[in-house]
Parts: sequence; C-alpha cells; structure tokens
Amino acid sequence: MTRLAMLGLGYGFLALGVVGLFLPFLQGILFITVGLLILSRHASWAERLLTRLKARFPVFARTVVAAEELAHRWMDRIAVRLRRLTGR
Repeated sequence: MTRLAMLGLGYGFLALGVVGLFLPFLQGILFITVGLLILSRHASWAERLLTRLKARFPVFARTVVAAEELAHRWMDRIAVRLRRLTGR
C-alpha cells in the first residue's frame, strides 16, 4: 500500500479509538493501539509513543509483540497465495 493510504488508515484507527473511549460499544484502546502500530512505520512520533507505552506497560508490550508476529505470519501467507495465483 502507498504511504498515504497507510497514514490515512492509521489516523482513521486513531480517530475511531478516540471516539471509542467515549462510546461503550467501541473498544477505544484497541483502535488506538492498531492506529499506533500502523503509524509507527511512517511517523516517528507514533514509534516513540509506542516504545514508551511498551516500556511502561510490559503486558501491553507482550500483546503488541504477539500481534505484530501474527500480522507478519498473515502477510507471509497472503504473499505466498498471491505468488501461487500469479504464477511467480
């Protein structure tokens, strides 16, 4: 995906997270975390904030690392399937 699309997606998740902090049916912290994970690859402020949160909250850090590993496995599977479909 392009950098602009990833930034839009990350900021969209952050906005949903802020709204979710006030609405009982949205998981605000979850959306904020996903937004920070996406933005951390493209915005240095998000990477610094995520690093500080991981240092301050070890349980959060373990959860984030597990989520990143799961996302990498999914992306690898998708890449393999796309290669099979395209014949490359």
